[in-house]
Amino acid sequence: MSEASVRAFLAEHAPDVTIIDQGLSTATVAEAAQALGVEPARIAKTLSLRVGEKVVLVCARGDARLHNAKAKAALGAKPRMLGGHEVEELTGHPVGGVCPFGLPTPLPVYCDISLQAFATVFPAAGSRTTSVELTPDRLAALTGASWVDICTLPQEVS
Repeated sequence: MSEASVRAFLAEHAPDVTIIDQGLSTATVAEAAQALGVEPARIAKTLSLRVGEKVVLVCARGDARLHNAKAKAALGAKPRMLGGHEVEELTGHPVGGVCPFGLPTPLPVYCDISLQAFATVFPAAGSRTTSVELTPDRLAALTGASWVDICTLPQEVS
C-alpha cells in the first residue's frame, strides 16, 4: 500500500513530482545518499515520534540528530521514537520508506529548519527503494508541516 498511497497522494497534490526508484535500497541515509549520488545531509529522513499522547512525523536532514531538550520545548513533551511495527501501522510505510505523504490517517508533520540549507532534498516515497526530490518549502507545503528547530548538526554536537 505505501508506495501506491504516495503515488496517489502525489498524483492529486503534486502531479509534477516524479517518484525516483533507483532499484537499490534507500532505507538508510547512507544507502539513499549513495543510490541518489548526493551527500547524506540532503536526504530528508522522516522520524516517527510519540510526543505525549500523539504521534508526529519530523522531517530533518540526513546528518541531523534530534535534540531532546529543543524537541521537548517545541513539541510540548519529550519525544520517543516509535517501534518498527507501530511505525508501519500508523504511517502505512515500512521502516526505511517512511515519509509524510500518503498517510492512512493524517498526522502532524514538522520540518526541521536544518532542511533549509539545501535547494532540494530527498525524502523517501513509501518504499525502501523510492524517493522524491523537492525544495524544503514544497515539502512543508505539501504536507502542511510546521517549521521547527529541534535538531543539531554534527558540527554542533559537543
